[in-house]
Amino acid sequence: MIVYDLHCSAGHAFEGWFTSGPEFDRQKAAGLVSCPVCDGTDIQRRPSSKVRVAKAPKAAPPPPPPPAAQDAISGISPALLARLREVVRNTEDVGERFPEEARKIHYDEAPARSIRGKASREEAEELSEEGIDFSQLPPFLTRESH
Repeated sequence: MIVYDLHCSAGHAFEGWFTSGPEFDRQKAAGLVSCPVCDGTDIQRRPSSKVRVAKAPKAAPPPPPPPAAQDAISGISPALLARLREVVRNTEDVGERFPEEARKIHYDEAPARSIRGKASREEAEELSEEGIDFSQLPPFLTRESH
């Protein structure tokens, strides 16, 4: 395995492990390499101060560290991250209708429920001015894989 220093277009740095240089190129071209922080796929290899080649373990891998030591990239434990993703999966995705649905719920014109969707910056400002509470979800909570 070869370990590459990678950077996304948003400036996040991370490592990627690949069986070869051509395999990295293939996965990048297929859109399979993404930033673990922002989920961006505009990824570049950066020069490393040293060449690192990771060898596959010959024996069984050691047991995973306790959950407290397994911090996710975003600083959230894997167990909490899994729970947050579960909560997000249990919301109704209303897509582009988010501002309209949020208003209906706020003004008791629709049943109260947890929703998620998309809003432009202007729509978000209008909702905020109307006193409608909402939060922006980071990409790592809404993507299905990882």
